[in-house]
Amino acid sequence: MHRRAPSRTSFSVTAVIAAVWLAGCTGAASPSPSPSPAAPSTAPSPSPSPSASPEASASPSASAAGETGNYEVKVGTSATVAKFLAGEDGKTLYVFKQDTANTSNCNGSCTQTWPPFTLDSGEKVTAGKGVTGKLTTFARADGTKQVAYNGAPLYYYAPDQKAGDVMGEGKGGVWFAATP
Repeated sequence: MHRRAPSRTSFSVTAVIAAVWLAGCTGAASPSPSPSPAAPSTAPSPSPSPSASPEASASPSASAAGETGNYEVKVGTSATVAKFLAGEDGKTLYVFKQDTANTSNCNGSCTQTWPPFTLDSGEKVTAGKGVTGKLTTFARADGTKQVAYNGAPLYYYAPDQKAGDVMGEGKGGVWFAATP
């Protein structure tokens, strides 16, 4: 089963986790943050760009046999990021500058804010129109199969709620929307 971006009901919990863990996930000293007590955030959540385009759609579709999921990565656009890769439901895919080719350095609590784009056994990912790079998968440290674009591991940003949201762009100077 493909890991989906968090639902709106999990947003408040995710926002608290994001506020607490974001510093650990964006710091240059330690790519895998260590746990610390969670405290409620009083900072307002960033609002999505009103001109973000929901045209990107990457909804899963069943194969002819109906047993394996196929996920298409497409190109999305927004007012703040001209073109970006979009995964399931048109949500923005991100890269982490502290990763290396086919190796994720976002593990543990970091994945609460930056869920990896993963596939279950038998699921496949394909490139949609305008996606010119190579989509591959690799084994994460936890044994899941993460999707990579030209070797760069791909992630979602938990606060992004709909297609075209790019609230993770530039976070900590190390998280950026993946570009085609």
